[in-house]
Amino acid sequence: MLRASRRNLLRAAALGGTVSLMGSPSWAQDATYRPVYHFSVPDHWKNDPQRPIHVDGKTYYYYLYNKDYPNLGTGTSWRIAASDDNVAFTDLGTAIPKETNPNGSIWSGCLVVDEADTAGFGAGAIIALATQEDRFAPAPHRQAQFLFYSTDGGRTFGRHEPAVLPNPGVVDFRDPKVVWDAQRSQWVMALAENDKIGFYRSADLKSWAYTEGFIKQGIGVLECPDLFRLESATGPARWVLGASANAKGSGGPATYAYWTGEWNGTTFVPDHPDPKWLDHGWDWYGAVTWERRTGGQVDPRVRYAIGWMNHWDYPNNTPSWDADGFNGTDSIVREISLKWTGTACALVSTPVRTLADRASRVVEFGDVAVEGVSALDYRGRAYEVRARVTWEQLNNVGLQLRLSSDGARHADAGVYLAGGYAYLNRAFTGNPDPTGRWMESRTPFDTARKEVHLRILVDNLSVEVFVDDGRYVHSSLVYARPEDDRLALFTDGGRAVFRGLTVTEFHQI
Repeated sequence: MLRASRRNLLRAAALGGTVSLMGSPSWAQDATYRPVYHFSVPDHWKNDPQRPIHVDGKTYYYYLYNKDYPNLGTGTSWRIAASDDNVAFTDLGTAIPKETNPNGSIWSGCLVVDEADTAGFGAGAIIALATQEDRFAPAPHRQAQFLFYSTDGGRTFGRHEPAVLPNPGVVDFRDPKVVWDAQRSQWVMALAENDKIGFYRSADLKSWAYTEGFIKQGIGVLECPDLFRLESATGPARWVLGASANAKGSGGPATYAYWTGEWNGTTFVPDHPDPKWLDHGWDWYGAVTWERRTGGQVDPRVRYAIGWMNHWDYPNNTPSWDADGFNGTDSIVREISLKWTGTACALVSTPVRTLADRASRVVEFGDVAVEGVSALDYRGRAYEVRARVTWEQLNNVGLQLRLSSDGARHADAGVYLAGGYAYLNRAFTGNPDPTGRWMESRTPFDTARKEVHLRILVDNLSVEVFVDDGRYVHSSLVYARPEDDRLALFTDGGRAVFRGLTVTEFHQI
């Protein structure tokens, strides 16, 4: 993914420019903002995740990395990390460097394992398709798709020339996502083309033919498309088409939009014209999903997902740069499943189950009755808090996260019954948005209900709120001061009981 404004940002230093970073206050100079249990770049900069692949029982995760940040140089390379559990990742360095590539910066794309040697680089070769600016094409129509190949399990890549999908004369033409359509024995590519996702097919990953396009206007430029099929324990299987989009201008989220429907071999036919959203916070962008494997077999009912926790409205506003020398963190890996309720279906998200294996301490509070504000006997900066909250009559109920000692600073998560929505609000603590516009994210909540399940992940740079077993999720950057480590429960307009309240801490990954 890379819009025109981003292209200028990432190429600024090539013209002698630098990026202006948010100045950190004095209290941040000696603090660490390195996440405890979320993935973060070792140094400098990261943005888009690239869909991970499975090789020899491990997950290999690639992402866009800029070692020159904040002097941005020629843009991004692809860096790689490996994991056994999708929680802790081991850095393996750069896999596709920008410095030795004649087109410079490598942008978003995807990887596939070419088990049948359709591309001719050997059975099991790792093929990466990514967007670059074609140096031979006229500006501004330079975004084209290039192929890279690996015969050492995805650690290093050779470069195939020329572009496998040249630019047809449009500005936005990027972020290829390739899947194998087993029913029709063809490779399928979904490509971001402004307000359209174009579909292409190929037999060899090198020669691509356009088939059809899916157009959706009104939610901004579509980026980082996704296409997959999920079976369900509660109803029929559906294909899912996803894309990152910024719908803030129309009052919507700016994360991962998706449609359920059918793939007919040439195009996607949605069940409904309007998208649903996999996350409703302000910072879950460029997300990718990939297969969950158990015992080497693909689980047809579950996929993993990970998103970049930042947004292009404020990409450089982070205290982690001055404190720790990095800018870039991801959400927790999630497990995505398809749930039917009557004749409607939606994707639900839960933190990856292996996160529980990283627990270092569990504090059990039992059932806690609250009317007003009640501080817990707990202090921490990175944890998970869970509870089933019940009530008879209320206006508002929730938790104050990363609360300061004087009560002035906190992030709030809960349910506002008077307004009919669940929320995450970062207005009363540090956050990246200088405009103050994107403070509270909201999702619908039935005011007739008398309970809610809340599961909240808090780390040094972020808060992720899973409402009702992940039917809705809110993921946002939250820059609480290091000393703000208290936790409180609150209600307004009545009494609530936080049932089975637990706080879990995790080992540093």
